Amino acid sequence: MAANRQLKLPRVEIGILGGTGLYEIEGVKGLKEFKLKTPFGDPSDAYIIGTLEGKRVAFLSRHGRGHRHLPSGINYRANVYGFKMLGVERVISVNSCGSLREGIRPRDIVFSDQFFDRTRRECTFFGQGIAAHISFAQPVCPELSRFLYATAKELDIRAHLGGTYICIEGPAFSSKAESKIYRSWGCDVIGMTAATEAKLCREAEICYSTLNLATDYDVWHAEEKSVSVELILENLRLNIHSAKAIIKKAVANLPPHVEGLCDCRQALKNCIVTDANLIPPATKKKLHLIIKKYIK
Repeated sequence: MAANRQLKLPRVEIGILGGTGLYEIEGVKGLKEFKLKTPFGDPSDAYIIGTLEGKRVAFLSRHGRGHRHLPSGINYRANVYGFKMLGVERVISVNSCGSLREGIRPRDIVFSDQFFDRTRRECTFFGQGIAAHISFAQPVCPELSRFLYATAKELDIRAHLGGTYICIEGPAFSSKAESKIYRSWGCDVIGMTAATEAKLCREAEICYSTLNLATDYDVWHAEEKSVSVELILENLRLNIHSAKAIIKKAVANLPPHVEGLCDCRQALKNCIVTDANLIPPATKKKLHLIIKKYIK
């Protein structure tokens, strides 16, 4: 295990944020663990860094190995900041989700492009003497999402491009009344993590796309089994090989970032509203990796 205070960190191109074992992709080489310390505390687990299809990638288990952290207990800020420390420019997030639409069947994959956030958790790096307001009208990277979707279709995997992900606090699943209301609001899938990650990646100017693995029909569907941990884990097990196949092929073929195809890497431009002279030095130091292009 390597700590960032003891060893120079490798430069990583792509971050993979998901469950335990996602790094077990055929062809990944040279895996090493790096336990990072961030200004926002400890990430969920060590970053597992290796080379896949000639590109350096970093895997992180958002719930920690062994699934130790509830959705509300994940240190999202540390997780995203850790990717920033590694130089990650693109994050592919793999999430399980419930389907709120008949046409999104269990074991389908949905590349959501909108979020409805009903959580009450910390979802910004800012505060403590510095204010910033990012644009979140288009909350995922369109370039990355379209590329991942095209990869899924090339692999003949049933996938959907676009859709609204409603992010609930959890850890309980929805009541039937809640599930029906979410459907009436126009939501397509339901989960507990992606919206928070998307907001923080946008502030960190990291391209973000979420690969949602539909595991169930939540509780609204009268003819299907109600959502349960057993059902989710079984469908997730069956679907995870599709996620790995998409990641492997996408990493191999993902072209260099082209300015103008997305605004992710300029997301903070003109968004920091605090006078630079009034920002506390400790806050500038804490947020240096995020604000250094705009605040000296």
